[in-house]
Amino acid sequence: MAQKTEQARTKSGAMQSRRAELLEISARLFAEQGVRATTVRHIADAAGILSGSLYHHFSSKEAIVDEVLREFLDGLFATYKEIVRQNAGPRDALERLVRASFQAIHDSRDQVAIYQDEIKHLQGIPRFDYLELRNREFRDMWIEVLEAGQASGAFRADLDPNLTYRFMRDTVWVAVRWYRPGGKVSQEEIADQYLRIVLDGLADD
Repeated sequence: MAQKTEQARTKSGAMQSRRAELLEISARLFAEQGVRATTVRHIADAAGILSGSLYHHFSSKEAIVDEVLREFLDGLFATYKEIVRQNAGPRDALERLVRASFQAIHDSRDQVAIYQDEIKHLQGIPRFDYLELRNREFRDMWIEVLEAGQASGAFRADLDPNLTYRFMRDTVWVAVRWYRPGGKVSQEEIADQYLRIVLDGLADD
């Protein structure tokens, strides 16, 4: 009995490992080719399996995209929420949110690219309704930090928090287009430079 239990655990572990590998392969293809252009056969060929074998792990291509994005967003927002929960001050919170975002681009470049490229298309599919909820949660969290900074005097009061958020959101996440892990400039250095520009400005007064 103990031997059968151990065999079942080994088999389950192998299945989970294979599933994670398939998700990684899928994320790479979705990021490189786009979700709509990537077929189940493309994923299966890249994984070295038959197309039918992929359905032992996932019910559809949409299910794969869903799992890739949910896992990424759940991890990112858990990090964001912990930063805000610690309430170390608006400027510190903003700096840490920015650094966490660049770290996400480093750690999960394919997932970030999928999210950036495909969100408008995916939001039209009912199973991806949570993406709009995540967008609003993201916006509200950052704007709350910006408004707290204005109220405390840490940030300029004459700036529109909503526009400031939009500028920061777009300029941070667009880095996924050109940043390459292992390149000449690390994600930490990019975050440092970005924060110096945003918080200290370009002019040398």
